[in-house]
Amino acid sequence: MKSHEPNANRWSLMARGCASLAILAYLAAVIVPPLAGPAPASELANRILQPLRPLVGAVYLGHGYRFFAPNPGPGHTIRWTMTMPDGSTRSGRIPDETLDRPRLLYHRRFMVSEKISSLVPLADAPADVRERAKRDWQPLVKGVATNLLRREGGLSVTLETVEHYLPDPGEVLASGTFADAVTPLGSYAWAESQR
Repeated sequence: MKSHEPNANRWSLMARGCASLAILAYLAAVIVPPLAGPAPASELANRILQPLRPLVGAVYLGHGYRFFAPNPGPGHTIRWTMTMPDGSTRSGRIPDETLDRPRLLYHRRFMVSEKISSLVPLADAPADVRERAKRDWQPLVKGVATNLLRREGGLSVTLETVEHYLPDPGEVLASGTFADAVTPLGSYAWAESQR
């Protein structure tokens, strides 16, 4: 008959302490990044996040959870108008829920428009702010323009971001009219050598 030793499967005090600390660190790494997300974010959460950044990055926990939170910001699209070789014009938007299939393609293009709009200051921003930001967003916009020109077979394309106004519940109940903010991104054409 075997004797049951009650202490045979117990962790030492040191092992339990290390495991508890590891679990607490992981829980903090899961909870704190959404709280320290985009503005308006808690300054306390931002300070708590600083020492956790290596862990958050290593296990890829820095997702944009607040993007789909109960209080999301406005949505953005890129509106385009293209001049075709025959002189006609064609227009569209990125993303386009009717053309971007499968749904994953729509989401990918939605992320492109959101990334670009996060880098582009509003049209009423000071000129020096717009000029400094241009070096960050313009290469991305040129890539989008080149892709559109190649896909549609156009000669030139004009792009602009559209920030879709997100009314609060009181505004919806009052049935007001809501205007979207439009920011021009410029016109782009094929170089002669690329045609």
